[in-house]
Parts: sequence; C-alpha cells; structure tokens
Amino acid sequence: MEYSSDQFDAIVIGAGIMGSSTAYQLAKRGAKTLLLEQFDFLHHRGSSHGESRTIRATYPEDYYGGMAIESARLWEEAQSEIGFKVYFKAQQFDMGPSDNKSLLSVISSCRKHSIPCRVLDRKQVAEEYSGKIDIPEDWVGVCTQLGGVIKPTKAVSMYQTLALKNGAVLRDNMEVDNVVKDEVKGGVWVVTSNGEKFWGKKCVITAGAWMRKLVKRVSGLELPIQALETTVCYWRIKEGHEAQFAIGGDFPTFACYGEPYVYGTPSLEFPGLIKVAVHGGYPCDPDKRPWGPGIGLDSLKEWIAGRFSGLVDHGGPVATQLCIYSMTPDEDYVIDFLGGEFGKDVVVGGGFSGHGFKMAPVVGRVLADLVLSGETNGVELEYFRIQRFQENPRGNAKEYEDQVNAFYKSQIKET
Repeated sequence: MEYSSDQFDAIVIGAGIMGSSTAYQLAKRGAKTLLLEQFDFLHHRGSSHGESRTIRATYPEDYYGGMAIESARLWEEAQSEIGFKVYFKAQQFDMGPSDNKSLLSVISSCRKHSIPCRVLDRKQVAEEYSGKIDIPEDWVGVCTQLGGVIKPTKAVSMYQTLALKNGAVLRDNMEVDNVVKDEVKGGVWVVTSNGEKFWGKKCVITAGAWMRKLVKRVSGLELPIQALETTVCYWRIKEGHEAQFAIGGDFPTFACYGEPYVYGTPSLEFPGLIKVAVHGGYPCDPDKRPWGPGIGLDSLKEWIAGRFSGLVDHGGPVATQLCIYSMTPDEDYVIDFLGGEFGKDVVVGGGFSGHGFKMAPVVGRVLADLVLSGETNGVELEYFRIQRFQENPRGNAKEYEDQVNAFYKSQIKET
C-alpha cells in the first residue's frame, strides 16, 4: 500500500475544544502536530459550538475540583497569548434541598480543595442577590468565587489559532476511516475517507459524539459513550430588570441540584435574555439527529417561576439552541490509552458528559502529557480509565444522587 510522506509526532483526530486544546499543547512543546476535523472547522454538529458554557469548581466528586482550578488558570493563560477574552468571570451559586447528598458532597469537596465557599439559607440568598433569587425554606445555597462563562466557538478558534502559531498543521473536511498500526517502524497510519494517509508516532482520538463509532471501527472496542441531543433555552428578562441579570454585576452562574438538574448563566450573549436549561437530553445517533423538538419544558418553567422572583418570563423560551452531549454511564470522562494492539500509541479523550468544556485546557494538557511521556501529574486518571467499565458496566460507584434526571438516565440505559 502506498502512503503519503506526511509524518508527524502526533496526529489529533477531532478538532472540537478537546482536540484543539490538545493540538495547542503538543505544538507549543515542539511536537510536529496534525489536527484533523471531519467537518468544517467551527461547525455546529457536535458539542463545541454555541454562545456560552459555565465554568465552576463545585463538584460532588473530589477529583474534579483541582482540574477546574487548573483549567481556570490555563484559560487565562491562553487568552493572554491570543489577546482576546474567552473567559468572563462571575460568582458561582449552587442550590438545592438541604439534605441533597450531591450538594452536601459539593460543600465537602470545596473544603477538601480549600475552595472558599459560603453556605446560605433562604434569607441570606435573598440578601446576597438583592432579591433576584429565591429558594424554598428547606433549601440552601452555596456561593463560590470561581465561576463564569466561557465563549465556546471563540475558545475553539483561539486554541486552533494558537496551535497554528506554534507550528501545527490543521486540516478540516478530513473524515478518518481508520487508524492502522505500523508493524514495521512503529507508530500508526491515519487513513481518511478521501484516500489521504498520514503517519504519526502517536495518535489522539478526541472525536466527541463520534468517539464510540470511531473507536469501535479502529479497535473493535465498544466504549459506553452515548450521544444525547440537548436543548439550550433562553428566557426573556422582564423589562427594566435586564441589567440586574447581566454578567459583570452580582448575578452568578448557577446550578440547582435535584430534579430537574438546572443550570444557567447571567445574560451575556443575547442582551435581555438569560440562559436557563436542563442538564440532560434524548439519545441519538450523531449522524441521524432528530434536530429537536427537544425536552419537555413544564418542569423548567415551574422552576424559573419559583426561583427568579417573577423577574424572568417563564411562559416559554424565546430562543433555543441544540447541542450534543457524549454521556458515560457514570458521567465521568474517558481519558486513557486505547491499549490492545495499539498499546500506548493511541490516546483517547471522550465521554465528557455535558460538563467537560470548562476542563478543556487541563484535558488538553493531560492528553499531551500522555502522548509525549506516557504519564501525567495533577489529575487522578484512575477515575477515567476505560477498564472501569469492564469492572462495572456502570463505571465509578457513587454514593450520591446522579445529577441527570432519572428519566434521561433510563433512556441512556435502554439505548
């Protein structure tokens, strides 16, 4: 078989936020890097587009807090290199029933990682946010300073530009058909659907919602990563109150534990509108998406009516956007060597389960570490191993309630 002479230290498959961050990390460390994308760069068919993502360090799981802290620092470092902002800071506010195990674990995790947090009752929440947020008497709120909004499409563009500036080669509309081990000189060949072939010492697969299909085609391994189509909703702030909910003031990024699990951001991308959405969605094939109509909104309307003191119109969203989650059964990431015949020549990063975008800088750093040295520091990779699903099909055991609504969880299990 004839192969092209293009040879690289590392080939990254998938140019969403994870692949773009990884390519930047590899290139700036001097590795000859190729970044391949099956569609146009900055396309809207996956998980790395849109107007906003939250960043927070408040997780029930201990192993995410440190990652979020490092990511916040790396976001600022990268935007200082590019010269424009992608990270807009705000306070983070978590809320829920006072006996919710996930929320109690959030408080415990914050204290373990020395993340300053304040636990507030209903009256204190009203005082903190000037009456804009109201919680029931038997709820508590948790305030932390590490929060804010990341601009997704802008952030992907930033990392691709920085990768290019550091010498990476970027190619879009290059769908990968196969990755083949070179039995003679080592490394792998990456074969695209248009017949081009590239050799790399190492390969990184960051294919998002297409991860399961590509990994199975390449290695036969079935990763339990299910694509979900999710709907992001924007709601109108009532006239005269727009500035109270805008970024840059005291209004926070937020999350609500319980059912439904709700999250949102201050008004930023669309003046006069606030993003409030449910964490979850419907299983789909990323190549045969329904493109809506999305989730039922009755519970979300009721939630908005009860939380924002009548200052946000809860009759219905005035704008919606669609996105894809790549869910694992335990909602934890997959960051590991592919193994098998590929050994440590192929690294995979996927299954980011609707809470990965904020972590892209540290994930890119870790994936680059695994490519270049075979190991990494500062991240507890045992929670992200592929092997965990062989040991337990549900992955990592957790003592607290899942953040995803039980309906969505049952849908994932049935797919």
